[in-house]
Amino acid sequence: KDGKTRAIPGHNLPFAAAGVLILWLGWFGFNGGSVLSADPGLTSLVLTTTSIAAAAGGLAAAGFVHIVYKNFDLTMFMNGILGGLVSITAGADLMGITDAILIGAIGGVIVVLAVSLLDKLKLDDPVGAVAVHLGTGMWGTLAVGLFGSSAGTDQFLIQLTGVGIVAAFCISSSWLLLTLIEKIWGLRVDREEELDGLDQAEHGGMSAYADFRMNQH
Repeated sequence: KDGKTRAIPGHNLPFAAAGVLILWLGWFGFNGGSVLSADPGLTSLVLTTTSIAAAAGGLAAAGFVHIVYKNFDLTMFMNGILGGLVSITAGADLMGITDAILIGAIGGVIVVLAVSLLDKLKLDDPVGAVAVHLGTGMWGTLAVGLFGSSAGTDQFLIQLTGVGIVAAFCISSSWLLLTLIEKIWGLRVDREEELDGLDQAEHGGMSAYADFRMNQH
């Protein structure tokens, strides 16, 4: 009502934490399988750098939040872990242990900064998906040209070009699709449905998050 940004607290933080741990475990198959090789040495390196970057991302995010906001935010810690995982993905097979720590830690800090930026811009990102995947995804792609066995000016320019191409495609295709949806169906529900909550409007039942429903009395 007053135009201020207010975070909606998670409904079940233990489940959210379990989800992060499941993602972390799944990332081993994601990055390890991307090696496309049965070489145990290379696969072991990928699994190690992946795990170290995740840990560094979580610790860096938690530490940065404590320095800036004077508290320990579990959700930022969890998103920092995911930020570390995303950051290392592009070059998990090219990095050493120190590289993985630095890349993951910087990724964790980027997540915190990106969440803060989105709040200031009043862009709704309920679970931090944009902060995690856009911010640290760009960083991780560029990091291949800055760290590890392929680092160098030529490689960095290649990575930068790749970021630009992906950004141009995503922005243009998203704009086109969202414009079409807005013209055909509309992107937002009407105000009454928004106030009632979509569980009520679309499914005919009260939300499990009863405290989130605006009081109409």
